[in-house]
Amino acid sequence: MDTNREQWSSKIGFILSTAGAAIGLGAIWKFPYVTGMNGGGAFFIIFVAFTVLIGLPLLVSELIIGRGAGKEAVTAYKVLAPRSFWPWIGRLGIIGCFLLLSFYSVVGGWVLTYSGMSIPGMIIGDSSNYPEMFGLVTGSPLITIIGLGLFLLINIIVVSFGIQKGIEQASKVLMPLLFIFFIILVVRSLTLEGAMEGVRFFLQPDFSSITGEGVLYALGQSFFSLAVGFSCMVTYSSYLNKNVSIPSSAGTVVGMNIFVSLLAGLAIFPVVFSFGLEPAEGPGLLFIVLPSVFAQMPLGEVFLSLFLLLFLFATLTSSFSLLEIIVSAFTESGKRARKPVAVIAGIVVFMAGIPAALSSSLLSDFQLFGLTVFDATDYLVSNILLPIGSLLIALFIIHRMDKKLVEEEFMLSNGISSPWFTVWKNLMRWAVPITIIVVFLSTIGFY
Repeated sequence: MDTNREQWSSKIGFILSTAGAAIGLGAIWKFPYVTGMNGGGAFFIIFVAFTVLIGLPLLVSELIIGRGAGKEAVTAYKVLAPRSFWPWIGRLGIIGCFLLLSFYSVVGGWVLTYSGMSIPGMIIGDSSNYPEMFGLVTGSPLITIIGLGLFLLINIIVVSFGIQKGIEQASKVLMPLLFIFFIILVVRSLTLEGAMEGVRFFLQPDFSSITGEGVLYALGQSFFSLAVGFSCMVTYSSYLNKNVSIPSSAGTVVGMNIFVSLLAGLAIFPVVFSFGLEPAEGPGLLFIVLPSVFAQMPLGEVFLSLFLLLFLFATLTSSFSLLEIIVSAFTESGKRARKPVAVIAGIVVFMAGIPAALSSSLLSDFQLFGLTVFDATDYLVSNILLPIGSLLIALFIIHRMDKKLVEEEFMLSNGISSPWFTVWKNLMRWAVPITIIVVFLSTIGFY
């Protein structure tokens, strides 16, 4: 590892930043509505299984690749497999992160808009129509584009400050606060009349409701929520000190991610059933349900403002990793300064995100394969590019990366016995690629 490269200042800083990259829209925004659309409890169990058996080994793999090379995504594969096609994994990651950030920032703009509206008390009211309000926010070209721009501006500023002073400092403060307010929200949700019906929907599995498409979504969600498949964690772990255990750090991140997904379900579904809403209502569920919850709480406007701000910060910590992989790819050589690269990258992402931002307004009638630009980009990233990237990473670390280096990185500073290394290796050799291939083939209608 290049000793002159910036590094995380501490293990907890790395874990919180990595967890911040994983815990965001995937766990808090996307998980509840995807679960609602796919039957509840059975989907949650399949999601947890995929996260532990597929997502966790992949996360460990990306961390090993990044720290083993000590370089960002593209350069890492060049160092570990020179003069080969493998660096295209990193390039695919940059393309995927670019597309993901383009529509992710649209939702980030919605959160930013709601956060601003909640501070003066514009959301909660006796005559508030929350579905109509959400439609007005997402259906306004001006609001969505301004929200997109401001969200990306925050990303540019933080990433410009680098790893320690930017990303790590934000994660250390904001992630613990998010957990605290999430728990407050869950406690209030569970005390609503009819809440237990929502809990049963979420935690009581009915596997008859699961379809092949639902299994696919569970796999895609496990990738999306852990930020694996696009080598974001390769870049993050390239800044990681050798005295940090990769398996234990990855396990902590996965555990936090599953816990947040559980909290998200317990916060959302009791409210859905208590207020007679549909669990499969779609992406707007969070923006419709949250105000309904806080409207029933003492000092609801205050709590709503705080939670939306913290949700915004969690969303930002995830987007930091997406912008970081792009910026680091162009600054690794040291020939380009970080700040101007971050500005240019942010502007290009902003331009690419405009069609997705207008998908609920001016471009609502424009469709690609029957989907809006927003939904089509989401589908391409989550169900096509992420599985391909994950499969390539699995093949690389087992069949191309130096086996001695892989084992050294796995065993460093953790005291984990060799049987766990063997378990991880066998999962990456067989379970991970086979699962990805089977589910991916069903996605494209091969069978």
